Amino acid sequence: MREFVVEADGGSRGNPGPAGYGAVVSDAATGETLAEAAEFIGVATNNVAEYRGLLAGLRAARELDPEARVHVRMDSKLVVEQMSGRWKIKHPAMKPLAAEAATVFPPGQVTYEWIPRERNTHADRLANEAMDAGSRGEPWSPTTSRAAPDAPRATPAAPLPEGPPG
Repeated sequence: MREFVVEADGGSRGNPGPAGYGAVVSDAATGETLAEAAEFIGVATNNVAEYRGLLAGLRAARELDPEARVHVRMDSKLVVEQMSGRWKIKHPAMKPLAAEAATVFPPGQVTYEWIPRERNTHADRLANEAMDAGSRGEPWSPTTSRAAPDAPRATPAAPLPEGPPG
């Protein structure tokens, strides 16, 4: 079974403010970048942008292999804790995004890990590129990205935790 690492980030310049997200899907064994996504999403809160990044990363991983196991790494403690089921989702704008993220892969196929911001630089750079492009009235384009899509991640992925049998 294939294993992917999804690193996602979102941000807003102001809260709410002009917002965007970035997401990277990597091969868990090699660290090779397999897919990138980034988008300017207009005016939104930072947390909504984080969830939109998560969704983009999960969707990109699903397109690569819907049977894969996925380990999500984000610097948003809120999203990681909410998607892991440890924190309640109270904000009305985040409830549908979290519900949608939970349906991209079957339960038990996705795990979540909080990482420090300095270990999420690829996704962060994509989110900033998307916000910069949006401020110019342009869509983000992978052809103009400076996020080094072919470079292995700076830190190799930790082994994925074992899921429940079956």
